[in-house]
Formats: sequence, structure tokens, C-alpha cells
Amino acid sequence: MDYILMHKNIPVALLNLDEDTGFIQKINELYAEKHLPYGVKVKNGIADRASLNDWWVDRSIPASRSGIVKALEVLNLTSTRMLLLRCFGLSLSDQYWIKPKNSDLEWSKINFFENGFSEDVGDVLLGKLDKKGHFDFSSPDNTSDGCLKKRWKIVGGKRCLFKSGSNPFMQQPFNEVIASKIAARLNIPHVDYSIVWDDGVPYSVCEDFIDVNAELVSAWRIMQMTNKDNNTSVYRHYINCCKALGVADIVNAVDQMLVLDYIIANEDRHQNNFGLIRNAETLEWISAAPIFDSGSSLGYDKIASQIIADSGVECKPFKKKHGDQIKLVSSFKWINFNALDGVEEDIVSVLDRAGEYIDETRKNAIVKSVLRRIDNLKRMSSTDVDHSDTTDGDVETDAPETYNKKH
Repeated sequence: MDYILMHKNIPVALLNLDEDTGFIQKINELYAEKHLPYGVKVKNGIADRASLNDWWVDRSIPASRSGIVKALEVLNLTSTRMLLLRCFGLSLSDQYWIKPKNSDLEWSKINFFENGFSEDVGDVLLGKLDKKGHFDFSSPDNTSDGCLKKRWKIVGGKRCLFKSGSNPFMQQPFNEVIASKIAARLNIPHVDYSIVWDDGVPYSVCEDFIDVNAELVSAWRIMQMTNKDNNTSVYRHYINCCKALGVADIVNAVDQMLVLDYIIANEDRHQNNFGLIRNAETLEWISAAPIFDSGSSLGYDKIASQIIADSGVECKPFKKKHGDQIKLVSSFKWINFNALDGVEEDIVSVLDRAGEYIDETRKNAIVKSVLRRIDNLKRMSSTDVDHSDTTDGDVETDAPETYNKKH
């Protein structure tokens, strides 16, 4: 079936989508090259279908999402890509959508920033609805990413994302709050998180930091527009791409992200959960996105002894080890270490809300790990650190799994 890829009110391209598979079969016509999703290349006036398909499929819920097999069964769908078609590809992260050819649909009438949406899909994804029936598929939950259970709700007129954790500690929601508290102490732009409980399950809650006029473009997509040579590090490639776009103060923004991730031992700052914000109409690049999605940290899936020993901690998005990645920071002079005094009280006060999920031994291990890393930063800030920027220790590839599939 033919659809028009829209960017708010701007027709971008005429597409043929296979409604059985959810894939873009053909790009029939390109109307507005500049408004293609960033990272989709154009050669001789022809948009690259494979990269546009990658972008499109990446909007769908990943097959690795917790509970997704059961949810698809309840929704009577064969894949999460089918959900994209049911909601016209609408999201709360950007202003792209698909309009059936010859339809009279209007952006102002259907976008989720200004209009309400159904909670049916969100209820199914969280396991609250387990009977097949008639569902209203008009929901931004159809285009939510990540492996943890999550859903969007309108709370007090604000679009808020609710996200759970994983067994046995359910720690990720509490980590989000701790990360935001540390970021606030260091004056790092970030998204604020809080905790709510529902049916005995903790969820982190944050307000959407994207609005009807802006959109988030991931670091992964930023880096797709320019080829990286073998002698350029992943870090340098990202910085170079951002500078070429005229993004001010990108080095400082990345410094802040790397410092926070080091303190909390973040293991999953992949290239899809940080990036840039741009104006959806003028395409002007505004700034680096505030820090968000920091739950996979603080030894979230490890036992207390491993947290204390700093054992098995993974690293992203530039290096494989935090010890190497922290050396990419250009300067530590901006860090007010006095502002971190008493941070252990913040950590304990948040973890105390976890109840039976997190015991005292685990709390103490997390506090000890954070304080040790802060002490490491203090030593680094007072000595001459080798800020060498080489390809040694770089991540080989840090792409969403969907980008590695051939369509």
C-alpha cells in the first residue's frame, strides 16, 4: 500500500509498504530531501531504501522487549512492525508519521503531543490486559524502544514515560532517580525521574523532554551521514559530526555525560540513548539532548560482591572499559566535588524505597562503589591525565540490533 512519509505537515517521500511484513518495499518519489530522517543518504536524487528501512524498523518495539511475545499474542499480531502501521508510525520522540495516499489525515488532529491517545497497547505491554478483543491502537507505545517494559501516559496534561526494571533486583527505576540526583548536583543537563509503584512493581517516571516543535536525533544516526576512517576513533567521529552541524559546546556536553556514566558505572549508554535535539521545522540543531535512560548502571544485574569488586562492568558508547573512556574527558575543571558531599545519603534514601528488592548489603555495596569512583575522579582532576584519543579499546560496533538485519 502507498503511504506518504510526513514530517509534521511536510510530505517527504511516497513509499510503498508491505502490510504483511511492515517493510518499505519501494521509495516511489522523493519530495523533500532535507526532511528525510537524519542519517538516510541520498545519491543522484534517490534515497537509500535500506537505510530508510533501518530507520523505520527501528521505530518498532524490539523483539527482545520483555513480555513482547505474549503481548503480540493478545494483540493478535505477528510482529511489532505491525504496530507501526496501526498508529501511522507516530512517536513522542519526533514528528515523523506516515499518511495513507489520498487520505485527508492532518498532523494537528492525530499527533500525540497535542492529542490524547489510547492506553490499550500500554496495558497489554505491561500485562494488564491479557484477553484478546478490540483494541484502540492509537498509541505512542507502538513506537517505544528498549527491552524493559514501558508505557506512555498523560499525567496532569504532561506526556510521561513509565519504565520498569528487571528481576531479581528491579533496580533500574531507582538508578534513574539516583543518576538524575547526581546530575543535578553537578549541574549536568538531565531528565528528572521519580518512582511510582503499581501492583507491587516499581516504575521510573519522567516527562517527555521532546515537544511538538523539536525532535531527538540519536548519536547513531548522527554518525551515519559521514563515513569514519579506520584511524579516527568512535569518540572523535561523533565530535567531528556534531561540530560539522554547528552544535555548540558538544565537547563539554560529552564530557559531562562520560563523567556521570563513570560515577554510576553505566553499562548501556548505547548510541541510541544520547544525541542531539533539532527544530523539526527549520531543521536547526539546538543542543545536545539532556542525559536520560541511565538505569542500566550501579551494578543493576550483579550481586553485592561483584559491585564492590567492580567486576564485569561493561562500557559504552565509545570504549569497552570505563577506565579508557574516562580518559576521553577533555577537562575535569568544571566538576564541583564539594557538590557531591553527602551523595551517599541521596543514594540510600532512593534505595530505601525499593523495599524487599534491595537489601542493606546491596545498598552499602552501591554506595561504596560510587564513592570510590568519585575519589578516582578527584585524583584524575589533580594530576596530568593522558587525554589521548586513539582507536585503542574502541567499541567495534554499537548499533541497534535491527541495523544489522538485512531486509
